[in-house]
Amino acid sequence: MGSLIAQQDTLITEAANTIATTNTIGINFDSVKEALWDMVISFGPRVLLAILVLILGLWLIKLSKKVLNKALQTKRLDDTARKFIVDITGGLLAVMLFISVLSLFGVPTTSFVAILGAGGLAIGLALQGALQNFAGGVLILLFNPYRIGHLVEIMGSQGFVKDIRIFNTTIVTLDNKRVTIPNGPLINQQIINFSEEGSIRVELFVNVAYDTDLKDAIETIGAALETDSKILKTPAPEIGVAELGDSSIKLFVRPYTKAGLYWQVHMEALKSVCEALQKRNIKIPFPQHEVRIKKDQ
Repeated sequence: MGSLIAQQDTLITEAANTIATTNTIGINFDSVKEALWDMVISFGPRVLLAILVLILGLWLIKLSKKVLNKALQTKRLDDTARKFIVDITGGLLAVMLFISVLSLFGVPTTSFVAILGAGGLAIGLALQGALQNFAGGVLILLFNPYRIGHLVEIMGSQGFVKDIRIFNTTIVTLDNKRVTIPNGPLINQQIINFSEEGSIRVELFVNVAYDTDLKDAIETIGAALETDSKILKTPAPEIGVAELGDSSIKLFVRPYTKAGLYWQVHMEALKSVCEALQKRNIKIPFPQHEVRIKKDQ
């Protein structure tokens, strides 16, 4: 028993000596505790705020990507282009969130932003043409100047839109040629959309002789157009005198139809009008030149 008490006294003495030695070295535990507490008070709110901003920012990025994805689905965009736009948008938002969180910790982000800007400028110069086409594709998808199936005239090419991609647009011309047009130059050019209003006017011209009863000719042409179900009733076809030629009266015939039926209606209307005029014995004259030969006496 006495030996145990002696061991306890020895341990207490050693502990007291250790504390005394520590105090001799100069460490003040109260000061250290106070300094740590000051750090917690100073940086604790920043850390909590940064964590909250990070969680909220990630949630908002996820929500923004979902909303953008649904919005792009209504644009009839192919899956690859839609995923590319959503991913690049999410990446840009994530970089902005990362910079914001760093700034909350007091980290100077000016140099970081400058490095990102310089890198972006270098990439932009290297991929100038591709980025221009990309930007054009985004604008086309957002503002919808035309859609797949529309009859358009773009940069001198007229045809039906076959495909709209993020970098180019493909149309099939009226003579069945496939034309691929970069989206970058396209957004700065005039775009004629024949399908946007839902109908298109077919332009025809018919010549009749000067001795023709114009009222009878116009009524005959109108009756011939009414037999074609592909010609719209509203707006009604327009028929009138376009020009007084050298050997005939030129009539304009303007029926309306759906854009996809333009050439079909054009050919069938010419055929039916010609047959109707022939049945009414209305002459369709051809150009004539009168040549007089004078003989010397």
